[in-house]
Amino acid sequence: MKDVLITGSEGMLGSEVVRHLKRRTDVRVIRGTQASLDITNVAAVKALFEVQRPTHVVHCAAFTQVDTAEKDPLTAYMVNSEGTKNLAFFAREFDSEFLYVSTDYVFDGDKGEPYLETDETNPINVYGDSKLRGEQYVQTLCERHKIVRTSWLNGLAGMTNRNFIETMLRFSETRDQLSVVNDQTGRPTFTFDLAPAIALLLDMKAYGTFHVTGEGSCTWFDLATKVFEIAGKEVTLKPVTSDQFRSLARRPRHSVLLNTRFKALGLPLLPEWEDSLREYFRRRRLAESVRRPESRGPSRDAQYAS
Repeated sequence: MKDVLITGSEGMLGSEVVRHLKRRTDVRVIRGTQASLDITNVAAVKALFEVQRPTHVVHCAAFTQVDTAEKDPLTAYMVNSEGTKNLAFFAREFDSEFLYVSTDYVFDGDKGEPYLETDETNPINVYGDSKLRGEQYVQTLCERHKIVRTSWLNGLAGMTNRNFIETMLRFSETRDQLSVVNDQTGRPTFTFDLAPAIALLLDMKAYGTFHVTGEGSCTWFDLATKVFEIAGKEVTLKPVTSDQFRSLARRPRHSVLLNTRFKALGLPLLPEWEDSLREYFRRRRLAESVRRPESRGPSRDAQYAS
């Protein structure tokens, strides 16, 4: 029996991991929400471990607002670095296996080709650096650790629906022309694909760093084009460079991650991103048939388009 603590369990990825693991009879899900668990509070983290005694931790909670992190680095480091350190410390003390969800933004994007798990990291923004420090704490404190780097995450679940797809659709309601960055390349990944992959990794006696992303790659402009194609909306898209956009945080120009170690385990690779995007819209239509989506706040990816 696995007693799995999932931090950020009401977030876009965390809620999907909860939904997936709750189907299993061999897993007891322990939800760590923003309200119930302040990961930056050492005493609170210790108390939770003492009461719940998780055998596994899936750490999804994070400060993911890339541009806001440049203005408020203290919060980014407190959550992504120090909060992760607190969880990793008590995971070691209670002999819990630790899975930490990280990001492609630990790389600078200057390699010019896809990144392996063993490539040298060099973040170029506060968000990426804060997540890398989280990785380093996990590596130092937890012998049984799994670092899962993913990228360009989209999903329908969670308390807020702040992702690139919904941002594009919302912008298109009031604008007939959008400018979208076309010189940043990555791999769109979807929470309903990543959550089962995380569950599979929990069952493996394999440790270290794994890249787990959707297959294929594209630019933000390519992704926006496909979003409106599938949505059946006519929107004029203008490709622009990162320099023209002038967001607060620098982004890697080419942060495609190769899923080398995940594939080597014999685990099924995630689908091609275009296929998952179609599945996203299928699930979105089902959700809309049940309830009308509420108005959402800005996406962490809002700075890719205007």
